[in-house]
Amino acid sequence: MRQTVRQTHINPVRAALDSCKPHFVNAAIFSAVSNILALVPSIYMMQIYDRVVPTGGTATLLLLSLVALFGLATMSALDWLRGRLLVRAGAKLDAELAGRTLHLIMTRPRIGSLARSDAMRHLDTLRQGVSTPAAAAIFDIPWAPLYIVASFLLHPVLGLLSLGAAILLLILAWDNERSIRTPVRIVAEAGSAAYSQQAQITSFAGDIRALGMADALSRLVLAERAKVNMLQASAGFIGGNHSSLLKFLRMALQSAALGVGAILVVKGEASGGAIFAASLLLGRALAPIDQVVAAWKTILQTRTAYDKLSELFDAEGLRIHTVLPAPTGAIEVEHLIVTAPGSDRVAVSDINFTVAPGEVIALIGASGSGKSTLLRALAGADLPARGFVRFDGASVEDWDSETLAPHVGYLPQSFVLFQGSVKDNIARFQTAAEDASPALDLAVIAAARSIGAHDMILRLPQGYDTPIGHRGMGLSAGQAQRIAIARALFRSPRILLLDEPTANLDADAQRAFETSMSQLRRAGSTVIFSTHSPELLKLADKLMVLREGRIERFGPVVAETRAINARPNVHASWKAAS
Repeated sequence: MRQTVRQTHINPVRAALDSCKPHFVNAAIFSAVSNILALVPSIYMMQIYDRVVPTGGTATLLLLSLVALFGLATMSALDWLRGRLLVRAGAKLDAELAGRTLHLIMTRPRIGSLARSDAMRHLDTLRQGVSTPAAAAIFDIPWAPLYIVASFLLHPVLGLLSLGAAILLLILAWDNERSIRTPVRIVAEAGSAAYSQQAQITSFAGDIRALGMADALSRLVLAERAKVNMLQASAGFIGGNHSSLLKFLRMALQSAALGVGAILVVKGEASGGAIFAASLLLGRALAPIDQVVAAWKTILQTRTAYDKLSELFDAEGLRIHTVLPAPTGAIEVEHLIVTAPGSDRVAVSDINFTVAPGEVIALIGASGSGKSTLLRALAGADLPARGFVRFDGASVEDWDSETLAPHVGYLPQSFVLFQGSVKDNIARFQTAAEDASPALDLAVIAAARSIGAHDMILRLPQGYDTPIGHRGMGLSAGQAQRIAIARALFRSPRILLLDEPTANLDADAQRAFETSMSQLRRAGSTVIFSTHSPELLKLADKLMVLREGRIERFGPVVAETRAINARPNVHASWKAAS
């Protein structure tokens, strides 16, 4: 019976936006008051021409000027506060979603590598979209009718001109959105792929330089960048055409409002102040539309980021896991099928076996036989296409990954040490949660001692506090591997999955590993390790032979070794091991 259930509550992205509602509500209130106060210049203009100029009343002018100055200062203060509120909303959104997004992409192996690398970029785009002036323009658009109504109050003709201008610009804005939506989406997808490729290449700059591939790969990256730039230019041209046309129409219509106002004044149907007030009101009514069109690319990117993040959370779901007892080390594999990452090629096919608690299993086979894939599936790094991996009867997917991980030690074939100290890496970065706990330090030292790495670490420049560069830079391959094994052994996990654990070890380190394995056997830990070294078979209880993703043989080491050595095509080193 499965131990997980899907939660039915609201999508976390939507929930994070809902948590920002107080900021948005206050921003909307400030926008309302600010837009009402934006009528001040028009009213001030009318009063100057209709009251001050005919009468020459300087006292009236002074009073009107003070009132107008106060209104404009208040409007500016409200705009400033609205901007700060939107920035705070973006910060709150990030605080609500950053941890959940990171946890999702780190703990859900079914998420593709491109979606994984893009997730935080989408979050940044969403946060910036909430905080940009484009968001402020959206708050202003609902108040455009206020200025149209004010234009009708001046004269019906001026009101109709404002209404017609607003409708025309809205139609052009809709056409802009329809025209630019697909190009912006294509640019985003192409840009993500290009950034991913560029990040991969720059991460291995040293290897690329040594292989003489720098120029060739640089040309490849530049070709992809040129493609993205061309797509961006195309989208920019489309948006620029609409933006320029809208700006021209807005200025032309404002000038037309001056002309219409002048005609009405000549005919005696409006006061002199209406000439300039009509132009100001029309400009204020059209400005938010103009601003939204100019920022439409940002708005679309924000919407796309919201959709992508929502899809990511919806696809993976949020689960409540029943807290299960610590595993005893029993492993069951049922009809396991695993595909190679990024393809449909079956790497492990219909594998079935059981491992009792405390057993040590050696995994052998030719390169490409599926050893690493099987170990990754057992560790939960890759999820099966079909079948189950069970610890104490519960599927790996039924365990909360953070709860299970302390009980499982895993050494990948292509292991990575992360930027931080030696202690950070051995402690699986629990230093971030437990700080300088003496118990944590003792556990780190115990793990290092168990693989014979303690003295080696003490000889490093700063001992356990020696900083490690990106991808383990600053350490030799053997030093890095011993630290990676110590990380797998941290706090004596009940299950150990080790892929080629002695590949980079010298003779002394290999003997330390053998001693460690003997201690693990006595402690009752379950160990599965892959190896190409026949000398390590003596450490195992059983031997599993993989061939083309299937189990060819599985049984006690002595019996299976004899059977293997009886075959005439077996390599001499395997025969020597028996």
